[in-house]
Amino acid sequence: MSKVVVRGFSISLDGFGAGPQQDLHNPLGVGGPEMFDWYFHTRSWRKMHGQEGGETGVDDEIAAQAMSGIGAWILGRNMFGPVRGPWPDESWRGWWGEEPPYHVPVFVLTHHARPPLAMKGNTIFHFVTDGIHSALEQAKKAAGGRDVRIGGGAATIRQYLRERLIDELQLTIAPVLLGAGEPLLANLDLRALGYECVKHMGGVRAAAHVVLRKRA
Repeated sequence: MSKVVVRGFSISLDGFGAGPQQDLHNPLGVGGPEMFDWYFHTRSWRKMHGQEGGETGVDDEIAAQAMSGIGAWILGRNMFGPVRGPWPDESWRGWWGEEPPYHVPVFVLTHHARPPLAMKGNTIFHFVTDGIHSALEQAKKAAGGRDVRIGGGAATIRQYLRERLIDELQLTIAPVLLGAGEPLLANLDLRALGYECVKHMGGVRAAAHVVLRKRA
């Protein structure tokens, strides 16, 4: 059965899903890449980038599962790029080069319309201007029975959590402190919203992996 999921999303010990001062040179904010040290060493990450080797074990299993069975993605505007406000033109085509890692339709939340953008590898970015519910409806239709992954950023995940639209969250808590940035769970009472922790695992590189699931 198709689910709405968050997978492979890292947060710092102090609860931030991205560091401060996000811009073209710091897409994850200052210090943000430190949260993904567990991921950069995995065999799955290296394979995705055309490299051999890499670590196996729990971290690699989490990395592999994060990309498995996904039929469509939803991203916030900041996850697509650093451009703010109305699109000045269509020159910005994402952070990932001409072949993004998604290979399925991706629905980008924005207040400013833009034509769909087809990339190599079957990724098509659709820019949705009428809110999170519309994006989810379109993504479910495009996913064809597979899961819809909410890729972030933190503010986008919070919006979907607040509406109880996410079925399952796999979060990785990295052993780093960012001090500031974009908080993931600020002002959310996950217990009252019906979520519970159903799984937790220690990773190879000190990160902790947890799975939260919405009760039926």
